Amino acid sequence: MKYIVAVIQPHKLEEVTQALEEVDVNLMTVSTVLGRGRQKGHTEVYRGVKEVGTLLKKVKLEIAVNEEFVKVTVDAIIKGARTGEVGDGKIFVLDLCDVVRISSGERGGKAIG
Repeated sequence: MKYIVAVIQPHKLEEVTQALEEVDVNLMTVSTVLGRGRQKGHTEVYRGVKEVGTLLKKVKLEIAVNEEFVKVTVDAIIKGARTGEVGDGKIFVLDLCDVVRISSGERGGKAIG
């Protein structure tokens, strides 16, 4: 099992979720976050509004998957999020020791989805 964390541009969220749905990855947590990378606070235009500052608005996706879904999940995120410009984001793939579905008590891969 793996825990995939992706930090992407907010305006790419819809494209990323569509790409994930195409590969049957539907369960995720999405958060609005602030961050800074190579852009170092350069001016960004989001939905027609210019934003300047050291922290930029990003979207963080958190997705738990079984081993057979790792590559397709990462590829789908890249497909939906990539513009080819600095600031497209990052994907982190972490080992996931255990998962427990609270409602049923199921553990491991069965609890993921």
